Amino acid sequence: MSKVSVACAVLLLAACGPSAGGNTASDGAIVPGDGSGAHLDARFADAAPIGAHFRFGIVGDTRPPNINGTASYPTATITKIWADLEAESPHPDFAVSTGDYMFASTTSTQQKPQLDKYLGARAQFSTPEYAALGNHECTGATTSNCGTGNHDGHTSNYDEFMSRMVMPLGFTEPYYAINFQDPSGAWTAKLVLVAANAWTTAQATWLEQTLAQPTTYTFIVRHESNSASTAPGVTPSKHIIDAHPYTILIVGHAHTYQHVASDREVICGTGGAPLTSGANYGYAIVERLDSGDIQFTQRDYQSLAVADRWRVHADGSPAP
Repeated sequence: MSKVSVACAVLLLAACGPSAGGNTASDGAIVPGDGSGAHLDARFADAAPIGAHFRFGIVGDTRPPNINGTASYPTATITKIWADLEAESPHPDFAVSTGDYMFASTTSTQQKPQLDKYLGARAQFSTPEYAALGNHECTGATTSNCGTGNHDGHTSNYDEFMSRMVMPLGFTEPYYAINFQDPSGAWTAKLVLVAANAWTTAQATWLEQTLAQPTTYTFIVRHESNSASTAPGVTPSKHIIDAHPYTILIVGHAHTYQHVASDREVICGTGGAPLTSGANYGYAIVERLDSGDIQFTQRDYQSLAVADRWRVHADGSPAP
């Protein structure tokens, strides 16, 4: 996929969020489709094509160790990680990030300088980043719930994240989805970003409708893992996710790397935040192989050595 095509995908691959345009019928309902690729439905009519080797990067949690600790932001680590991703060949079509780009008090002014450091590092990367909302983009508490109508409302952390990392993509909610198609129409994919710290009944309805749209591959990104059930949207989103086919659930929150095959879940929280286990900082590459299987590779950010590699079929079951 050309870099120009990927950039166009931000506008043309269509958000599925209730406040974003695209992928809706005239009455506002999300347009269903068979997802087989044989007869591409309305979701893919304007989609920019991607290369045969659908390939994207994953960047985990990136924040300083202490609240308002902007001076100790892991700038060197995240700068190297984004440089590594930019140097990947073939170049990733895009990247996803799992949340927690700051550690700032909602009454402070440290949100902007911390995001300045993160986005300065990310500026090296020449294709889009689709960012998930973390608990630190709300109040910092795992139990926090931000956004209009929720008890934590619009914190300075939330508004800074939205204005700088989500709205430039054309979305007005912290939960959104992107559709992709193979140039030949042989397969389709969707990337679904869930905001567990901005959970509402509207998001639940959107998630149910979005996952009900069949695609060959479904990649779900949510900040907290299934075990972090104190986050408002984890348990209800898990019930919805488990009722639909999906390929991989990509999460962060824990500052480690772990593949939980039984849950089709991978924890990628190694983007610079203080590590909570023996894992090293690094990033991941997800790639569609000629066989149709999906290969996941976790790399050390300094040596680029492979820390882990595994494959799954489109339905998330283990592949040899």
